[in-house]
Amino acid sequence: MISDYDRYEFETGEAALIIAGGYVAIFAVVLLFYHSFFLAAAAGPAAIFILGPVRRMKAQRRMTLLVTQFRDLLYSLSSSVAAGRQMDAALAEAYESLSMVYAPDTPMMVELSAMLKGIFENHESEEALLSDLAERTHQEDIAGFADVYRASRRTGADLGRVIENTSKVIMEKIAIEREIEAVTKQKIFEGKMITAMPLLVVLFLNIFSPDYLAVMYETFQGRIVMTLALAGIAAGWHLTGKILDLKV
Repeated sequence: MISDYDRYEFETGEAALIIAGGYVAIFAVVLLFYHSFFLAAAAGPAAIFILGPVRRMKAQRRMTLLVTQFRDLLYSLSSSVAAGRQMDAALAEAYESLSMVYAPDTPMMVELSAMLKGIFENHESEEALLSDLAERTHQEDIAGFADVYRASRRTGADLGRVIENTSKVIMEKIAIEREIEAVTKQKIFEGKMITAMPLLVVLFLNIFSPDYLAVMYETFQGRIVMTLALAGIAAGWHLTGKILDLKV
């Protein structure tokens, strides 16, 4: 069970592989722009700064998968509660249904397994477990569902209808988010491809017309131009994701 979904902890050896891959990438780019093995080797250790963005990216991917699985969980819970089952039985049935689609080590399956153990072995309440999940995920849809379930239990409302209506609203919101995410991911990919095009241009010129770029590597002014070009590419790569980072 994950204590905080906003933080991603690398597995054994994962950070080393990321740093190694980053070192190779930085070495290749610096060598391409400066034709200096010494400078490329010296710049390579900057790959350690890649760990932060990669950690955030992996945490976001895990959260995206969790939200997708939570949507499927809502489908199952809504059907089960509407059929007259209590929440504990509905959660157990949801686990069985989702286990046919998702692997046991995926986020929601791990959480459901822990919740079922807490309910049937440790006699914990569904309210407390849902609230704990919402607190650890910092996800407003999960928090909203937990709050509605807690309020309906305490006020004696029609639990089946409340969960059905709440689930419908949350599922529609998640569906809209997924549609927006699909469009923005495509645009981000296109933007990053365009941003990376200058690297390919420089590479091809080095291969097929090295004399054309000789002045860029042999003069001080050329070094300045190449540095500005590299900085522009890096800024474009970073801003492409920031501009299209939309929240619903």
